[in-house]
Amino acid sequence: MYLAAEVYLLSRFLQLDHEATREAGHFQDLAFDVARHPYDPVRKDTIFEYYEQMERFVESGAYDTDPGAAFEPETDLGTYNGAMWLLARRTFWENPDSAPDPTSPQYWRAVQFYQSRAVGPNFQWSWRDHSLEHEVYRGYIKRSDTAFRRAQSSIGLLLANHVVSAVDALISARMSAAAGRGASMRTTVTPSYSEIRFSLSF
Repeated sequence: MYLAAEVYLLSRFLQLDHEATREAGHFQDLAFDVARHPYDPVRKDTIFEYYEQMERFVESGAYDTDPGAAFEPETDLGTYNGAMWLLARRTFWENPDSAPDPTSPQYWRAVQFYQSRAVGPNFQWSWRDHSLEHEVYRGYIKRSDTAFRRAQSSIGLLLANHVVSAVDALISARMSAAAGRGASMRTTVTPSYSEIRFSLSF
């Protein structure tokens, strides 16, 4: 029974992991082909949180909006970088709508905070004029995330199956050693439920 449960859970994990990887490939391909390609024709991969932000925000926004030598963060709140600059101002400025002296520590702490979190030129994106593709992208990323979480649950159940089988073996051995005592034991393990029942007669 435990071997059958292990085979099922392992096969379920492999199936879900394959599904999550396939859907991840879909959303990464779509992100590069539609939203990222106009900014950088060379494909670069990055962390999953980046793709999650591409799901939430239509555009990354510019990293530096000043065409000259000065550095000016993005201010459009509809973009990811604009949201990061607002968070930086709220974190370090007394009034996020009123800039302190540009040479003050408060100003530069906000700039450093922004620079450490904002999307740089090599990873900018825009779904503008591509709303249909953006919805398809959201579907891919949702299915990938769901399959990944279910795969992790299968691993948890697989480990639980090992623990239950070990406990089962231990109790069975103890019961066998109890001479003259009638004992019975029943265990149940499914992907969503596990149970151990035993009875001992004297």
